[in-house]
Amino acid sequence: MEEYKQIAELLFPKTLDVEKIKQSYPKRKLLDGSQVTRYAPSPTGMMHIGNFFQAFISYNIAKNTNGVFYVRFEDTDSKREIKEAKEVIYQILKEFGIWPDEYQSLEGQDFGKYGPYIQSQRVEIYKAFAKKLVAEGKAFPCFCKKTEGKEDVEKLRETKFEQDDEKEYDPCRNLSYEEVKKHLDNGDSFAIRLKTKNDGSQRVKFYDLIKGELEAKANSKDFILLKSDGVPPYAFAHAIDDTLMGTTIVVRGEEYISSTPMHIELFQALGFEPICYCHNPLIWKIDENGNKRKISKRKDLEADMRFYLQYGYPKESILEYLLNLINSGFEIWRKENPDTHWSEYKFGIKDITTVAPVFDIIKLNDIAKNIISKINGEKLYEDWLQWAKVYDKELAEILETGKEKFVKLCKMERDESPKPRKDIYNLSMMKDYFGYAFAKPNNFEVEDEKLFKDFIKAYEKNFVMPNSNQEWFDKTKEIAGTNGFALDNKDFKLNPQNYKGNIAKACELVRIALTGQKSGPSLYYIIDALGEEETRARLKFIAES
Repeated sequence: MEEYKQIAELLFPKTLDVEKIKQSYPKRKLLDGSQVTRYAPSPTGMMHIGNFFQAFISYNIAKNTNGVFYVRFEDTDSKREIKEAKEVIYQILKEFGIWPDEYQSLEGQDFGKYGPYIQSQRVEIYKAFAKKLVAEGKAFPCFCKKTEGKEDVEKLRETKFEQDDEKEYDPCRNLSYEEVKKHLDNGDSFAIRLKTKNDGSQRVKFYDLIKGELEAKANSKDFILLKSDGVPPYAFAHAIDDTLMGTTIVVRGEEYISSTPMHIELFQALGFEPICYCHNPLIWKIDENGNKRKISKRKDLEADMRFYLQYGYPKESILEYLLNLINSGFEIWRKENPDTHWSEYKFGIKDITTVAPVFDIIKLNDIAKNIISKINGEKLYEDWLQWAKVYDKELAEILETGKEKFVKLCKMERDESPKPRKDIYNLSMMKDYFGYAFAKPNNFEVEDEKLFKDFIKAYEKNFVMPNSNQEWFDKTKEIAGTNGFALDNKDFKLNPQNYKGNIAKACELVRIALTGQKSGPSLYYIIDALGEEETRARLKFIAES
């Protein structure tokens, strides 16, 4: 034991005191049943919907128990780190209202008493615990040239590891003080590995909060705690950080289940209470060939959370869709509570699905349509404008200049309608949906061009700007009736040869002239939004063309 302490001092002559570190992280004062959860992303790229899924679960667990939700960046992989990634992650969390109680700002200020909330700033803490494990004979320095399991180490293991069992003991696990000192005197770099107590024959049981009790082969590998640059991989940093920072539940993907025995042994070696794990199922997708696969950031645009901001999906639609994936009971609750905010839906860990959910963009679009249909016209215009200011500045200028017109368009069959239209599921669609508001249509599809032009000529000659939907319809019927259209649909069905069409046909021709479309909201509202001058100009354009 004394030699272990000497080796530890040789490796780490100056480190923080472990007991003082523990004292600086006092036990959290929580209400009974309150949970502390975290979102611990690696700032190595865009925010994947699967990562956001975990963050959303963690957020809800904390909020539903009056607990704490915090963000800790696991930025120890400096080679893969992307400069803008932290900013993007915070942007997504802020935009979707999943903001942490504790975090470190982009300017480097910690908000919370359990920081630093950036792992690269906690390296000295990890070294102190690594030194402690070496001093206790539970860890050792490894001087293999490429100690992270690269090719030369694999060859070394083939010859030096015992072949009659399943243990993966590292060649450096029993170096003496003199051997370690010689390596250090030669300037050899080293990693720190856990000295596993298992030989491959043991089994370990552990409890998953979603899946229940699980059993697997115990770890029998001398795995790395600190890499040769002094930075820890996930397992070591996670065990120390989540213990010191008072995390009560770790939400992570089910791909980590296989490494849980390794983490359990590490917690035991450190003398920590095992953490409670909640391994959520991964999100899958049915591809164009009908094959089921995990949703991929390389293949699927919708895997990137920025996709939903760029296309202008209502934030609530994404959250409500994810709640559907988390727990199928949400859909029933939503039908029973159509106007209640999603945050009022409370679910527990036991309610989280154990089956891998399948991402369905059509289902998401339906939810988004329903949410947009309930937004009043004024707010929809403001949402559209704010979105355009970020993603389509030219459109934003047009919307601001023509505010009165576009507010009226946004209000159509919405504010006062018992059954508002459900044609739009994101804000990027609105420019095309209201395309006629930006320029007069010039690409018409009509069955009888002569009939079309003759009727529009007569309509333009007799057009009167209406003050109500009923006034518009009565005048349109009058013009249609004097120009050979049937005003009684029964007569038209009995004697279609006697008429140019029915009143519905007449209205369709007017709609095509004004919008270039055969269907859409009530024409009165379109005419009111376009205004008398623009409406007459469009009718005249057809009449004289």
